[in-house]
Amino acid sequence: MTETSKSERQPVGFPVPDWTAPPHPPRTPMAGQWCRVEPLESARHAVDLFAALEADRDGAIWTYLPYGRFARVEDYAAWMNGSCTGTDPLFFAIVDERSERPSGVASYLRITPSSGSIEVGHIHLAPRLQRTVAATEAMYLMMTRAFELGYRRYEWKCDALNRASRTAAMRLGFSFEGVFRQAT
Repeated sequence: MTETSKSERQPVGFPVPDWTAPPHPPRTPMAGQWCRVEPLESARHAVDLFAALEADRDGAIWTYLPYGRFARVEDYAAWMNGSCTGTDPLFFAIVDERSERPSGVASYLRITPSSGSIEVGHIHLAPRLQRTVAATEAMYLMMTRAFELGYRRYEWKCDALNRASRTAAMRLGFSFEGVFRQAT
């Protein structure tokens, strides 16, 4: 049973006692056994990431992103410098621990400490990282950090037609909550 407003006797949901808003996630690395998730920096990551993403010859991994495919590494670095240096979205590179090469990108976004909600997005994995233990670990590290900071809700949104992303989210324990119709 939900609580009700004293003034109008309207349902307002369950109380969350002793909860306080978490801090904004820090721009610091997260280390695992298979990968490291570190703050994205064009000077350190653009060249290797561009090469890794170009391994997808037909460019299909760009289909559901609102940016890219980039013709030159300089264009990719310029996009990073213009779009990936802020705090929301907060971008990270996913670096393989064995090779020490970045193979993917992910970010926190729609960071709303006041409601304890945070989203993971801009997930962009090179073919060599897709469906690997390192890819799973990267998502685990980001999820763990969010919950350890005190976030209550961790979201993953993707295009309804992006079957690979939807499958990955379900495999990681996300609950399907519906489709935002005509969202973009």
